[in-house]
Amino acid sequence: MAVRVLVVDDSGFFRRRVTEMLESDQAIEVIGIAENGNDAIAKVKELRPDVVTMDIEMPELDGISATRSIMQSNPTRIIMFSSLTTDGAKSTLDALDAGALDFLPKRFEDISNDREEARKLLCDRVKQLARQALNVRAPAQVTKTNATAVKSSPLKTSNAPSTATTSAPIKRGGINLLAIGTSTGGPVALQDVLTKLPANFPVPILLVQHMPGSFTPAFAQRLNDLCKVTVKEAADGDVLEPAFAYLAPGGKQMTLEKINGEVKIKIQEAKPSQTYKPCVDITFSSIAKFYPNNTLAVILTGMGADGREGSRALKSVGSKIWAQDEDSCVVYGMPAAVAEAGLTERVLALNEMGASIAQRV
Repeated sequence: MAVRVLVVDDSGFFRRRVTEMLESDQAIEVIGIAENGNDAIAKVKELRPDVVTMDIEMPELDGISATRSIMQSNPTRIIMFSSLTTDGAKSTLDALDAGALDFLPKRFEDISNDREEARKLLCDRVKQLARQALNVRAPAQVTKTNATAVKSSPLKTSNAPSTATTSAPIKRGGINLLAIGTSTGGPVALQDVLTKLPANFPVPILLVQHMPGSFTPAFAQRLNDLCKVTVKEAADGDVLEPAFAYLAPGGKQMTLEKINGEVKIKIQEAKPSQTYKPCVDITFSSIAKFYPNNTLAVILTGMGADGREGSRALKSVGSKIWAQDEDSCVVYGMPAAVAEAGLTERVLALNEMGASIAQRV
């Protein structure tokens, strides 16, 4: 059965372009179009699409407000089209908070200079999301005011019953680094996890989220505003400090190096041949060299298998691997890859992950 899609955009040219790209795939059917947010809300109620592609800036009602309304009345899988600008990044993050599951650049040239590659990526994203169970999530409970109040200075020193599966008893201590890798659904998942960590979290945190370079500064700032730990976009030469989370810059690769006995972050330009920029496998494999048996690595929601080989490298030297469970994932791809490879020590629901990490570390 074909995936039924509603295309929402105020530009007739863009609606036609997206429709043509989607309908080039026999597994996808565009069942309707909408010209603004109010039209989108009505069409979702009438047509019940499997997936909605949504523009952010539209007359009458913008895409963020429309997404919020749709998720409250008729929850649907929504992909946002966004400009790769600072303002576009902030708006896209707002849309993800409102309930959108994924985003793509509105300029297809920003996806790939190869039109066929861009078309395939769009169709693959739509089909992948349509296959996933729709998990309707509540808005984040942490406010900027609460989180900021905890941060008295930029430098910090170091509820439901669990249904987690585990192959070993929980132990505390013995962890010197937390590393988290994620992709589709990751911005909201990371927010959920990191806001549950205390201000005195005793180890550094490395974060790898598949995201464009223009988005990671805004995302790091948003997390920093919400969390008790300090979150920053990682910079070349950063020294790892407890209670600091370092977000890999989009479009680049983050590894570690030791200089004069001190472990520091190394940021390098990604190679054209590398699929993921940043790449979880690259960061995790580097961590294995410097924190061989005292890292807790966590794989959250995301498409594909990035993180599996890096997790394999970490596990081979004695580190611990946790993964998000299928029911709470937007896309159960990356966590499934590590679980099916037999690498996970624990599999946890997203709403249990943050508290469990804090307890373990």
